[in-house]
Amino acid sequence: MLFVAADKRGRGIGKELLQCAIDEHAVNELTVNEQNSRAIGFYEHMGFKGYARSDTDERGGPYPILFLKKI
Repeated sequence: MLFVAADKRGRGIGKELLQCAIDEHAVNELTVNEQNSRAIGFYEHMGFKGYARSDTDERGGPYPILFLKKI
């Protein structure tokens, strides 16, 4: 999971963390809460595209999850 405090957003921290995950840990797929449009936009900006959806989160909770892959 990647979280950046609201008062720290817009400073490149998320981009730097995600790029490190891509470069150092070969991350090319991720999940994001469908209700978090800001995060979805960020990941799309970073080159990820949705390919699947689940009506529930990993714990079976009522939180739709999108699956994204680096394109």
